[in-house]
Amino acid sequence: MKIRKIILLLALVAFGSSGFLINADVNAAEFTAKIGHLESAKQPRHQTLEIVADLVKKRTNGAVEFKLFPSAQLGNARQMNEGVQIGTLEGTVSPAAFLGGFNSAISVLDIPYLLPSNIDQARKLRAGAFGKALLKSFDASGFTAVGWWPNGFKNFTSNKSLEDISAFKGQRFRVMDSKILIEQFNSLGASAIALPFGELYTSLQNGVVDGQENPLTTIRFMKFYEVQKNLVVSEHGAMEDIVLFNPSWWSKLPENYQNIIRATFKEVIPGLEKRGIAGQKAALDHIKKSGINVRVAGSTERMKMRDMMFDDAKKAYIERAKDTGSALMSLYGTEYSRLTK
Repeated sequence: MKIRKIILLLALVAFGSSGFLINADVNAAEFTAKIGHLESAKQPRHQTLEIVADLVKKRTNGAVEFKLFPSAQLGNARQMNEGVQIGTLEGTVSPAAFLGGFNSAISVLDIPYLLPSNIDQARKLRAGAFGKALLKSFDASGFTAVGWWPNGFKNFTSNKSLEDISAFKGQRFRVMDSKILIEQFNSLGASAIALPFGELYTSLQNGVVDGQENPLTTIRFMKFYEVQKNLVVSEHGAMEDIVLFNPSWWSKLPENYQNIIRATFKEVIPGLEKRGIAGQKAALDHIKKSGINVRVAGSTERMKMRDMMFDDAKKAYIERAKDTGSALMSLYGTEYSRLTK
């Protein structure tokens, strides 16, 4: 009798376990994507990705699941981008600045004052023919680009005066290795020196360069304000993120799931902008308290800087991106004129 009870109990346990496994399989996602990126879990990019992941899962009834890996857990930017290309990683949200070596067309975002200062106009430019063509240009590089996100603007700092545009003449600024950015500073009468980001703090401290350009949050958290005397809030360089997926993984998704993912990445942009603006404001307040001299460039000065820098940077871009770059700039010119007239 005891033996029969034991056998019955074991059978029930086995049945319950198998039942659990069956339920787990039923509830499992049909398509899972690991998505890696560089920012910490406390920064706007990751916070917004969490919202996207939750919405996509709900809208596909659990069929699509995004597993997020912030803080470069899956490698540096290049390693993650390459992983998406070859399929060891399904997706990444990558700063455009790290993608020029994969797709020269994306270097258009190095052109100063490319985006309108008006938030609504900038959104329309991203969503319009120019923005769609820029995303499409990634097809030839082994990516499926489904959206691009705003991530703030660059500003100038220096140990020398930045009281007006003429003050830039003769100064030395650190840049990423980009001909477009070098031309940007040449147009101001300054010189540009390409240095690794990891060497920037000591280069500013030791006078290897006089100044640099970065978003306010980067200036704050990398503590560049500690080794700089002047900051001008110029918002001259757009810092944009590109949402990339592995083409093989993406092509397996039903079209309605693809549409849901694209629409969701676009839908969250206003909230991302709001969080980003709050972060920039907090960074500026922190920098001001340090005692550094802070000046905000007005609209007239910004337009003058655009007039000085834009054409030379555009020329350098077209030389790099060839026919694709020329076609993109033609689309851009048409849309920018229509949006800002």
